[in-house]
Amino acid sequence: MKKLKVLLVDDEMMIREGFKRLFDWKAHDCEIVGEAADGMEALAKIDTLEPDIVIMDINIPIISGLKVIEISRKKHPEIACVIVSGYDDFSYCQQALRLKITDYILKPVNYEEFGKCIDNLKVSLFEQRVSSPNKPEKQEQRVIAAITRYLREHLESEISLSVLSEEFHMNPQYISQLFKNEIGVGFLTYLTSIRMEKAKSLLLTTSLSVAEIAEETGYNDYRVFTKVFKKTEGITPSQFRRS
Repeated sequence: MKKLKVLLVDDEMMIREGFKRLFDWKAHDCEIVGEAADGMEALAKIDTLEPDIVIMDINIPIISGLKVIEISRKKHPEIACVIVSGYDDFSYCQQALRLKITDYILKPVNYEEFGKCIDNLKVSLFEQRVSSPNKPEKQEQRVIAAITRYLREHLESEISLSVLSEEFHMNPQYISQLFKNEIGVGFLTYLTSIRMEKAKSLLLTTSLSVAEIAEETGYNDYRVFTKVFKKTEGITPSQFRRS
């Protein structure tokens, strides 16, 4: 997998320096290709650098972060945007949802949580790539596309590398390496990510109980499901549904 290009946008230099120094971008297969301190500069950098990910503060000079995203989305719809803000404001969250922001993170940044955000971004970017009209060309890309399609179709089942090995007649270690090489995250991280994605969708769009949703997403014990959900989302399934 190629390194993902990251653009940092914040009018506070110390915040940008914190992102550069306190987070291990290399370990997450990312590289910072540029910085911007205001909205106009951000738009120019997005056009010239074409980053994969933009880390954006909302309150920046000249043009707000949300407006920058709205404008840049028209020319660069594939870019993943992460909002970083000091404001835990519901109206901001609503606007972010309308603009399809990938994640909304509050300052001060918890870099361990931010690492999970980057891993989820990789999954989202991969899903976007395999669902695009341009089909994967390399053999490895075709294989990982088939494997991830199988996972999505069997989320309610017990799935492991051994199960995939039998289904696809491949060495488990080879499959594990494919996830790292082609998506940038491990098998378990990917599986948990798509399970949580389905769980959140079911919580918001159905009246199924938490136990039923646990079964639908491959967890026989709803207590394990609740523990995993809280670890990845920061709140319990019931709290997520209420909020």
